[in-house]
Amino acid sequence: MSLPRMYRIRQSFDAPRLDDVPGEVERQLATLNLGARIRPGETVAVTAGSRGIANIAVITRATVAHLARLGAAPFIVPAMGSHGGGTVEGQLEVLAGYGITPEAMGAPIRASMETVVVDRIFGEVPVHFDRHAFEADHVLVAGRIKPHTLFVGEIESGLHKMMLIGLGKHEGAKVYHRAISDHSFAEIVAAVADVVLRKCKVVAGLGIVENAYDDTALVAAVRPEEFRQREAKLLAQAKQWMPRLPFPDVDLLIVDRIGKNISGSGMDTNVIGRKFNDHVAMEGDWAKCRRIYVCGLTPETHGNALGIGMAEYTNERTLAQVDRQKTWVNCITSGHPTAGSLPIAFATDREGIAAALTTVGLVPAESARVIHIADTLHLKEVLVSEAYRSRIEKRDDLEILAGPRAMEFEAEGGVRSVGGGH
Repeated sequence: MSLPRMYRIRQSFDAPRLDDVPGEVERQLATLNLGARIRPGETVAVTAGSRGIANIAVITRATVAHLARLGAAPFIVPAMGSHGGGTVEGQLEVLAGYGITPEAMGAPIRASMETVVVDRIFGEVPVHFDRHAFEADHVLVAGRIKPHTLFVGEIESGLHKMMLIGLGKHEGAKVYHRAISDHSFAEIVAAVADVVLRKCKVVAGLGIVENAYDDTALVAAVRPEEFRQREAKLLAQAKQWMPRLPFPDVDLLIVDRIGKNISGSGMDTNVIGRKFNDHVAMEGDWAKCRRIYVCGLTPETHGNALGIGMAEYTNERTLAQVDRQKTWVNCITSGHPTAGSLPIAFATDREGIAAALTTVGLVPAESARVIHIADTLHLKEVLVSEAYRSRIEKRDDLEILAGPRAMEFEAEGGVRSVGGGH
């Protein structure tokens, strides 16, 4: 079979960027005058999640330093629901992979899967909260604000979700995802946030927004009483800045790597589509991919392959990387079991891509619309097939860097990764 020839193109995005991230964290937190609320010697739990947030170690260290200058006693709590296999050891391993260690942060990490039930919502759903955070004098909630991979609303993924899922730990994540069958995501978020803000001594929030190049664009310190209003505005900004595929209509999307550090769903459904159905583009999806081929997992995901179930095809070496226990725990906890379903696997990418192209309709393989990306965070440089040539020429935000060239494969049959431009 003749495979499509590919162009390497560069996308240009509107992408503001912070040059002094720790300085901006300090400036933002200073606007809250936390010294009026936090007394010397009081403990402050600072959240650290499992997402691959740009500069997360720098941001966390700067937050700890600000609190220490106030005379407080900050410590870090892993706030990542069931990630890391739902174990203390796994969650500490995730944080260490991001450079978040007691030595690097200048503060202890207090990790536990134990929670306190602080109240009930809807008369039946327990509100879980990390025990170490609950026992602290104050809690500072930090997290990236971005579109959720499954839900749409005024509030999606950000400070509210950290209070809901991150600090709810495994038990909270399980019960809230089950409750979604009976109550809307928006109702659950609002109800849990109300309880947490009233009962769990949240002193501040630190919202992080990234640009299309996976870099820190904005950091915002937020007062607890302003969480909802500010997060809604920051989410709208995050949607404007997020990256996209260069074209929405795709016969085959090839993805070099997926992982929890890339997206909560392994690959971001706001980029690839499939937000409402694992294998079919629905109304509301911008991108419409007929088939998806995944080439591997990131090292940082530690075998958690949640999201692999959205791909129809992969290779055998990717399946060998899957830690089924971690993947299944996360999939079941999140109420998305199909995200862990295993796709058809081939010995080599060359075989798998050829097979995938036989299932995209009547279009000849060499004429198919194929896009090859590194992952859904890094979309500055991508490979696109010749079928898009005339459309590239009409766009001033796209630049051809090389090609067209035959798809490149390593000696063992693995497709050469996109690389570059990250």
